[in-house]
Amino acid sequence: MQHASSPAPGRPRVFYGWWIVVAGAVVAFSSGPGQTYGFSTFIDNIIEDTGLERTSLSALYAVGTGVSAAMVLAVSRLADRYGVRRTLPLVALGVGLACISMSMAQGAFVVFVSFSALRALAQGSLTINTTVLTAQWFVRKRGRAMSLQGLGFPLSLAVIPLLARTLIDQIGWREAYVVLGVMVWVLVIPLAFFVIRERPEEMGLFPDGADGPPPGETADAAALATATPDRRRVLTSLRFWWLALPLSTPALVVTGLVFHQSAIMQEQGLGPTVAAATFVPMAVLSAGSALVTGGLVDRFRPQVVFAASLLAMLAGMAMALFINSLWQAMVYAGLLGVCSGIGQVVNSVTWAHFYGRFGLGRVQGAAVMVNIAASALGPLPLAALAGMFDGFRPGVAVMALLPLVSILAILTARPPDASRVGA
Repeated sequence: MQHASSPAPGRPRVFYGWWIVVAGAVVAFSSGPGQTYGFSTFIDNIIEDTGLERTSLSALYAVGTGVSAAMVLAVSRLADRYGVRRTLPLVALGVGLACISMSMAQGAFVVFVSFSALRALAQGSLTINTTVLTAQWFVRKRGRAMSLQGLGFPLSLAVIPLLARTLIDQIGWREAYVVLGVMVWVLVIPLAFFVIRERPEEMGLFPDGADGPPPGETADAAALATATPDRRRVLTSLRFWWLALPLSTPALVVTGLVFHQSAIMQEQGLGPTVAAATFVPMAVLSAGSALVTGGLVDRFRPQVVFAASLLAMLAGMAMALFINSLWQAMVYAGLLGVCSGIGQVVNSVTWAHFYGRFGLGRVQGAAVMVNIAASALGPLPLAALAGMFDGFRPGVAVMALLPLVSILAILTARPPDASRVGA
């Protein structure tokens, strides 16, 4: 029997890693019920049915998302310890159960628990598993692979809100959550069993479909990395935080804007249907920018590409101050989509680029934890400032300072210490 670390000379006509990318895109799509754009579609119905106030729901969102960030850090290490193929079905099962739990919520406590689980498992753990998996299969073509896998996110952005809105109108918001939960089971669990494989070495292959291991790796690198404890500094590394905080800015700002999308549009005289429809140009521009970004980050520094995305976000925030027509709403959504598409690819590539492809769950989990914590903060200040000033414009103007600061930080960031020593 051939050893996993000694790939056979012959290779399949289509590198199996591209099937992994397709599977990753489906899993990314399935994260929709736990993403802000998925939850935002239900907000008005939840407020009306449960009696919760918008500010209270925003506070529950913030606390629940913060709790989910801590949960993600723990769950992400399972991908390193047990592998994505074993972890992913359990995560998908949990996402479906969380959707069913949300459908039965009558008050603040069940909303909080269900939402925390949705954020941790759908937004956090599904995303981590797909990113870690693709990083194992690609090195030289990692940017392009991540951008193709990432198409699952804009597709989800385009489909899930409209699907949820249709289900809510036809069968009710509680039943809609049940349908979304079952959808996740049907899409993800079979992929985990029948398509996903952990590393190319398990199939007698090398990353990128190459004839040998990537530069700097030996043929036994995968086995050695699995057997060696990972002692790299992450959360105690200043360089990690100098990079992680700017990278989390879109999560904070875009989440806040998307969370209050319906209310922002209604403030400008546009209805909830328009608010849901704006997710389509956001998704299209997100997909297009992600595809372009994949090639760019394989050629240039990810930090420079990311700074461009922050400029797009800043332009979108400026548009949010003056939206009063459908076409302006579409342009605003498209700019946010450009930022999201670029940011998603850069976030996926950056940590594997600096830390390598082994033991990545621990690093990626810490980065996702920071992103989720940032997204937890976004809706609350916008809701509070809207209550103080009777509108969302002051809050949007204040938050516009964040991309400016983040551009300066990201362009001066140095790669985190990738050594395997330290605490």
